[in-house]
Amino acid sequence: MNYQKSQMIYSDYKWSAKADHDNPKFIGAQDAAMLNREEGYEMLYFINNMALTWSWNDSLVSRQKLEHIIRAEVPSDIRTPSGIKNWIEQNYKEI
Repeated sequence: MNYQKSQMIYSDYKWSAKADHDNPKFIGAQDAAMLNREEGYEMLYFINNMALTWSWNDSLVSRQKLEHIIRAEVPSDIRTPSGIKNWIEQNYKEI
């Protein structure tokens, strides 16, 4: 199961790559060293990638909880995908 735009709990995402630093040819893939938590394509890619990394099956609730944690709980000064992943792994036993 891939997390889809229609399943996301936040509705304020931007859905176009920025010309200043995002490469629009890589929409849906991680095209920057930092995760932009306001860019829908980056969030979808990251959430789906983490679901594969953590061997989640068809858990929509877990993906939605992960979206909330990334947006509302991970400190804003942690911006790299690996930093966000590590913070979540250190602070949550189960999602």
